[in-house]
Amino acid sequence: MTGGYPTAPGPHGRGPGTAGQWGAPAEGGGAAAGGPVPAGAGIGAGVDVDTDVVIVGYGPVGQATALLLAARGHRVTVLERFPRPYPMPRAVSYDGESARIIAATGVGGELAPHVESSRDYVWHTAGGETLFRVDVEDRGRSGWPDSTSVYQPGLEAALASQGERSPNLRVLRGRTVTALADRGDRVVLSVEGEGGGTVTSRWVVGCDGANSRVREAIGGTVTDFAFFNDWLTCDVVLHDEREHVPNNLQVCDPARPRTAVSAGPGHRRWEFMRLEHESAEEFGTEENVWKLLSLFDIAPGNATLLRHAVYTFQARYADRWRRGRVLIAGDAAHLMPPFAGQGMCSGFRDAANLAWKLDLVLAGRAGEALLDTYTSERRAHVRHALTMSMDLGRVICQTDPAAARDRDAAMLAAQERARRSAVGAARPRTPVQPLTTGLRHGSFPAGDLVPQGRVRVAGEAADRFDDVVGRGFVLLTTERPEALLDDADRAWLEGLGTRVVRVTADDGAEPAPGCVADTDGVYLPYLAAARAAALLVRPDFYVYGAASDRAGLAGVVTALRTALGS
Repeated sequence: MTGGYPTAPGPHGRGPGTAGQWGAPAEGGGAAAGGPVPAGAGIGAGVDVDTDVVIVGYGPVGQATALLLAARGHRVTVLERFPRPYPMPRAVSYDGESARIIAATGVGGELAPHVESSRDYVWHTAGGETLFRVDVEDRGRSGWPDSTSVYQPGLEAALASQGERSPNLRVLRGRTVTALADRGDRVVLSVEGEGGGTVTSRWVVGCDGANSRVREAIGGTVTDFAFFNDWLTCDVVLHDEREHVPNNLQVCDPARPRTAVSAGPGHRRWEFMRLEHESAEEFGTEENVWKLLSLFDIAPGNATLLRHAVYTFQARYADRWRRGRVLIAGDAAHLMPPFAGQGMCSGFRDAANLAWKLDLVLAGRAGEALLDTYTSERRAHVRHALTMSMDLGRVICQTDPAAARDRDAAMLAAQERARRSAVGAARPRTPVQPLTTGLRHGSFPAGDLVPQGRVRVAGEAADRFDDVVGRGFVLLTTERPEALLDDADRAWLEGLGTRVVRVTADDGAEPAPGCVADTDGVYLPYLAAARAAALLVRPDFYVYGAASDRAGLAGVVTALRTALGS
């Protein structure tokens, strides 16, 4: 299993004269000069390897990680043990930040047949009273719907199709990794399946699920919150068209907690919690499935049951996400209950965080220590998502009638107080969390997830910032860049693939070269609230640091240079 790959620069923004305007012809450190990454570049130079990165597992998280790295010019090999993609859905939604990450892989325009806005999320009592309601913003903080319902096989097919178009990515299905050996300057993987033998790589990322062999190779302890329940998941296609109001419903009925949600266009999912007195074997039978579905007027005569299975939801994460040249992401690193819809989303955040850091290390623009911030940053966010999921689950999964009555009374009273005070109904906590550790510099807005609005460049219609400007590091300013940056700092930022973008108000006039007009009024108020003339934004859309003047920006750039060890 040897052989090289052609290389290609990362995706550009759409604005005319992108390289001159934004100060970087390609995304990321891997292809910052616009040409191929030389074999042996960066850490491990001169070592004879088959590939730069091996991704073990090709579910959505493995796909996103592979595509983001390949787009940065690195040779990526995927080893997937199953010969064909899994044909059934597992996750049924993703949030706005995940949508932004998916768009960065290049498939945003191909997902329309497989996605729809989640529209709403409503909790009912057993009697149908509304405990609370969330109406989904179709253009949320990240520029995409705050929640999107998805048919997962369609999402995976779109990501796989994008992978087939990448000259830097090869996918080897029907290959099982049986052993890993980190040699210090490379990793040797033993592989069973067609061709067999070994694969040698500079780095390995395990996206191989809950029973991850890569996680076993890394070793270490697991933080387990001992929070679990059995739920019966039923994926259904209805024969007749129905209007589902609400579109996503949680019935907090102590006699049978249950869920009815969109699973993407034309698909629905119903879930039912197993009660203590019920046996798992009988609970999961098809006969029982139809009995439970009858609660929602679903029967063999009006619906097709695609799949049903009893799952035990768990809450845990690995304490070690990296050992040497081997890392893990997605379900290999963490498992969480579904109540906040953050399982797959957390995996996409892993991919976005890891890809740009591994890119810089491979390109020799950062030391290996940068990868330690991947663990610290992502583990903190995963702990928040897990806590939020468990808190919601404790409310939803209440089966004691008296405790459920108390819950309902308290939540209904809160709804009434909110109505009278006109402050709006109670909402669950948001999964959007700032970075509190890792690669950030200074106080707010450092570590904050930058919102995305629509902007304009000369001669172009308004569109999302990422699509207009391009992806990678971004230096967002309200001033002329030359007034804030000296030549040395600007050259160093350009070496990272940084786009230098000046934001102006959208007064209807054509923006000047190097400027974007803030069509949605997102960026100028954000900079003003931060009291900043410039924001240095990481490729995963989190602020590294902010500055109010030239001296402050020089300090931000110096801090980043030091943190990267370059």
